[in-house]
Amino acid sequence: MTILEEIKIAAENGDKYAQYNLGLCYEKGIGTEKDENKAFNWYKKAVGNGTISAQYNLGLCYENGVGTEKDVYNAFYLYKKAAENNNTKAQYNLGLCYENGIGTEKDGNKAFYWYKKAVDNESIFAQYNLGLCYENGIGTEKDENKAFNWYKKAVENGTISAQYNLGLCYENGVGTEKDIYNAFYWYKKAAENNNTKAQYNLGLCYENGIGTEKDGNKAFYWYKKAVENESIFAQNNLGLCYENGIGTEKDENKAFYWYQKAAAETNNTKAQYNLGLCYENGIGTEKDENKAFYWYKKAVENESIFAQYNLGLCYENGIGTEKDKNKAFYWYQKAAENKNNKAQYNLGVCYRNGIGIKKDEGKASYWYKIAALNNNTDAQYNLGSCYENGIGIEKDKAKAFYWYKKAAEGGNKLAQYNLGLYCESGIGTEKDKAEAFCWYKKAAENENIFAQYKLGLCYENEIGTEKDNNKAFYWYKKAVDNENISAQYKLGLCYEKGIGIEKDEDRAFYWYLKAAENENVSAQYNLGLCYENGIGTEKDDVKASYWYEKALANKNKGVEKIDIETFELTIKNAFKCDKVNFIPYNELESVKSLNKGGFGHIMRAIWTKTNNYVICKKLIKTSDIKYDLFDGFIHELKMHLRLDYYNDRIIRCLGVTFGNLFYLFLILILVIF
Repeated sequence: MTILEEIKIAAENGDKYAQYNLGLCYEKGIGTEKDENKAFNWYKKAVGNGTISAQYNLGLCYENGVGTEKDVYNAFYLYKKAAENNNTKAQYNLGLCYENGIGTEKDGNKAFYWYKKAVDNESIFAQYNLGLCYENGIGTEKDENKAFNWYKKAVENGTISAQYNLGLCYENGVGTEKDIYNAFYWYKKAAENNNTKAQYNLGLCYENGIGTEKDGNKAFYWYKKAVENESIFAQNNLGLCYENGIGTEKDENKAFYWYQKAAAETNNTKAQYNLGLCYENGIGTEKDENKAFYWYKKAVENESIFAQYNLGLCYENGIGTEKDKNKAFYWYQKAAENKNNKAQYNLGVCYRNGIGIKKDEGKASYWYKIAALNNNTDAQYNLGSCYENGIGIEKDKAKAFYWYKKAAEGGNKLAQYNLGLYCESGIGTEKDKAEAFCWYKKAAENENIFAQYKLGLCYENEIGTEKDNNKAFYWYKKAVDNENISAQYKLGLCYEKGIGIEKDEDRAFYWYLKAAENENVSAQYNLGLCYENGIGTEKDDVKASYWYEKALANKNKGVEKIDIETFELTIKNAFKCDKVNFIPYNELESVKSLNKGGFGHIMRAIWTKTNNYVICKKLIKTSDIKYDLFDGFIHELKMHLRLDYYNDRIIRCLGVTFGNLFYLFLILILVIF
C-alpha cells in the first residue's frame, strides 16, 4: 500500500490532518495526478473538521478559483479565520486583502496590523509589505528609515520584490544615503530574478550610466526583457532605442510600433507624447498633423509636461488645429509652471511680443530668467539681450556678458557672435581679441553669417589671430553664400585687390553691384569708382554720379556707418561728376550763424585759402546741389542785401563743404565784408 493510499483511507475515515494532506497531494500532484476539484473538496472537509492550515489553503482556492469558482469574500473570511488562529501566511494574505480591498473594504490600518503580526511570526513576504507601509504611510506614519530597514531584512531573506525596492531606496536616498552603485547592484539582482520593474530600471542605468558605465547594448537588452514581461514604461523606452539607434540599429518603423502600442494599449503618457512627435515629423509613419495634435492632447489629459508645451506650439502655429494664440499662451503657461524650460522660454516670448496676452517686458524678462536658470540657451541669449538693451530690466552690460557667455557655452550661435563682439570691444568685460576671435570662429562654424563675416575681418586685419588672407577670403565667401551683404562688399574688395584670391575686376564689380543693390554704402561708393574708372565695367560718369549720390544719401539716412574719410571722398566724387567743387570744412574759420528763416540756415565764415569771407547755406541732400538752385539762392541773397543784380563781380559760387555735424553747406563768396 502506498503512502497516498494510506492518507486517503485516513481522510475518508474522518482524520482532519489526513484530509488536509490529501488536499495538498491533489493540488500539487504529489503521488497522483493534479486534481484541483478534489484538492478543494478535501481542504473543505478538513476546514469543516477544524484544521487551521486548511483554512488558509481553502482561502487560496476561493481567491484564485482553484477547484471552484472565484469567491473573494469566502477567501477573505477563511484568511481571517486562519490569521486569528495565528497562521502566518494567512496573516500576510489578510493584510493584502485589507490593503487592496479583496473581499472587504480597504483599510490601511488593518493591513498594517496584520503585516506586523505576520512579521512578528517571521513572515519574509510581510517584511517587504511592512516596508511599503512605512514608505507610503499605509496604516502608520511615514518612516523612510524603517521602510529601508524592512526592505533590507526582506532582501536578506530572499524576497525579490524587496530587491527592487531596496534599489529604489539607494537611488533616491530613501531612509539611507544615496548610493547609485548599490542601487545598480540591487536592480541587477532583481532583474536577473525576473522582476519587471527592476529590468526597466536596469535598462535606465545602462542607458544613462547610473552606477555603471553607459552601455546601449545592455540598456536595449533589459528594456526588451522588461517588454517581454509587459512593462508599460519599457515599451516606450524600447521605441526610443529603435528611434535613436541605442543598442540596436535605427528602425523608425519599430520605434513607431512600440510608441503606438504603449500609447494606445497601456495609456503611457510618454509614449503618447512620442507618438505625437512621430505624426508631426513623419517618424516611422506618414506625417499627420491632425493625429499629432490628437496625441499631444491625449498626453496632456494624462498630465504630460512635454506635451503641454507641444500643444502650445500646435495652437500657436496651427498644427493639426486652428491657430489660437490664447490657448497657445495657456498651455505654455501650464508647461512653464511644471518647469518645462522650453515652455518657460516661449512664455517669455509671448509676453515680449504680445502673443495671447498683453505685452509685458517685465514678465518677459522674468520668464527668460527662469528658463535661463533651467539651462535653456535661447532664454539665456534673450536674457542677455534684455540686460543689454534694458528690456523689462535695468541695463547691465556685465550681466548681459554673463548670460551671453552661458548661452554661448551651450552652443547658441547668436550668443557666440555677441560674445565675440563684447570681448572685442570690452563690453561688460575686459577687451580680449583672442577670445573674441575664438567665439567668432565657433559661431561661424555654427553657420552664423555675421560671425562668418567677422571671422573674415579677423583673418584680414589680425584681430586675435595671425593674418591669413586666404582664410579671410574663405570666410567672406561663406558669409556671401549665406547672403551677408557686408561680406558681398568685402568679397568685391578681395577680388579687386587680390586678397586671398587672384585679382578679378569683373568679379569685384559683380560683388560691389550686388552689395550696392542691397544698400551697402561702401559698396555703393566703390561701385561709383568702378564706373568712373572703368574697373570691371565700361566707364560711365552718369552711373558713377548716381552711385556716389546714393552712397551719400544712405549715409545721411544712417543706413550704414562709414568713416569720415570715405564720406568726404563720396561727396568729392559725386560733385566731380556734377562739376561742383568740394571744399574741406577745416579750411573754414570763424564760422558764425547769420540767420534762419527764408533762406533756411545761413552762416558766415573765413575761407583760409583766400582769406575772404564766404556765406554758407545748409542743404539737406546732394540732389539739392544744382546750378539752378545756386542761381536762385544768389538771386535771393542779392535781393536781401540790396546788391546790384547784374554785378556778378560781387557774388559767385565756390562749391560745397560738409559741417562738423555732417550736414551740407552751399558756399558762396561775398566781397562786401
